[in-house]
Amino acid sequence: MKGIEIKPLLRHLLRHPAQAPVIAAAAWRLRATNWWRRAPFLPLPDREYWNFRLITANGSLTRALSVDDVVSFAKWSRRQRVGR
Repeated sequence: MKGIEIKPLLRHLLRHPAQAPVIAAAAWRLRATNWWRRAPFLPLPDREYWNFRLITANGSLTRALSVDDVVSFAKWSRRQRVGR
């Protein structure tokens, strides 16, 4: 996914497996509405929403989120108890 470096995140999750459910839940909250109706039939975020989130988090669409950014967001979103 554009905006996240997957390999460093996977390495982090191998070292900290207890954080996997928190990160998975945060990713699930970002999914697009009715994602199952559109190809590629994966629960990915809407492109416009994802770009908005990248700009608000990074200030840029070109710089990837760091592992620390992803983990911080996941923990924050869990504390908020807001979502679908």
